[in-house]
This record gives sequence, structure tokens and C-alpha cells, in this order.
Amino acid sequence: MVTKIRLKRFGKKRAPFYRVVVIDSRKARDGQAIEKVGIYHPTREPSVIEVKSERVQYWLGVGAQPSQMVRRLLELTGDWAIFKGEKNTKSKVIAQPEKLTPEDKIQKIADDAEKLKQEVSRKLAEKVVAEKAAAGTAEGVTETAKTENIAEDAAAEKPADASASEGSDV
Repeated sequence: MVTKIRLKRFGKKRAPFYRVVVIDSRKARDGQAIEKVGIYHPTREPSVIEVKSERVQYWLGVGAQPSQMVRRLLELTGDWAIFKGEKNTKSKVIAQPEKLTPEDKIQKIADDAEKLKQEVSRKLAEKVVAEKAAAGTAEGVTETAKTENIAEDAAAEKPADASASEGSDV
């Protein structure tokens, strides 16, 4: 039996992902595989390439021939250099980022929300200072006083405007 190491396509239109499989060369592209030895997700950023190095080395050792694309993937992972006995067998694949636990995701969202809240309050403070400077009331105010009291002033001004507009409607 002539065996090949090649890609088996999965996924939807325009969203493919592949399994690296060992298969009889006479089988169809998506036919029944002898063994799954890796995955390849080209559409992710960065692309995901995972190969079971031991199993690939075994199949290459018993005569399985890789397809052109699989050979390029094996060159990136360093498995082809190991098979050929070369000295530089270092992988050129970028390490995948660690997967976050649900608690870590929640903490990250909370941190992002806090940063956004601070950014919004800073921009609001800058807007209030600009309005006061345009009105001529902020001429003698120092920078530290501006940053400390602006958020409080803005909070105090908003409800007063709301109550004034309610009273005018009646």
C-alpha cells in the first residue's frame, strides 16, 4: 500500500481548516484516513499548525510521502529537518497564545471596562475645561485643580440641566 501524508479539508466555504492525515494514495481527498497526525488552520491569525512529531517521524520512516503543502508545513515545524537528519531542527512556527480560563476572561473584561471608564472621564474633563476656558471662567485655575474637580463639576452640571428642562415643560 502506498501511503501519503496530506491534508483533509473541513469547514465551510471560505472558512477552511485541515487535518494532516496519513491515507492510502488511491483514496479520495476527504476519504477515510489511516491516522490523524495534525491540524492546520490557515484562516486564523496567526495560522495554527500542530503536528504529532513522533507519529509523523514514524510514517516518514516507513515510506509515507508527504504532499507539497504538508512538506512545507513539516519544514515550518522542523519535522522535515529531523527526518532528513539536518542540524537545524528548530521550529519556525509562532507559539500560540495561551488560552484564558473563564475567570481570566472576566478579569480581562473588567480591566478593559475600568480603562474605558477612566478614558471617558478624562475626555469629559477635557471637554468641560475647554467649555469653561471658552466662557472665560477657567483663566486662573491650575492644572491640578482642573483634573481633580472637573469630573465632579460635570456630574453636578448634568442633573441640574435635566431638572431645568423638566420644569420648563410643565
